[in-house]
Amino acid sequence: MRFALMTQDKPGALQTRLDNRDAHLTYIAETGVVEMAGPVLDEEGQMCGSLIVLEVADHAAAQAWADNDPYAKAGLFQAVTLRAWKKVVG
Repeated sequence: MRFALMTQDKPGALQTRLDNRDAHLTYIAETGVVEMAGPVLDEEGQMCGSLIVLEVADHAAAQAWADNDPYAKAGLFQAVTLRAWKKVVG
């Protein structure tokens, strides 16, 4: 199953994101369940959230992945949405 993980960073948390970016990217590479991912940008072009598409067995696996993301562990996010997602195009 695919899941869309959509996050919004806490205000003023860009440095937290930058400090944990390498660990986050390593986690993505090591877990092997991310189909596509990238930062959400604000009006100034600065990273302020994430959109990650996971391909995992079920919602519990997606939630576990999200909970163990170094960004989440660093307290980066103000809001997190995790929804089943169906790929139609691309």
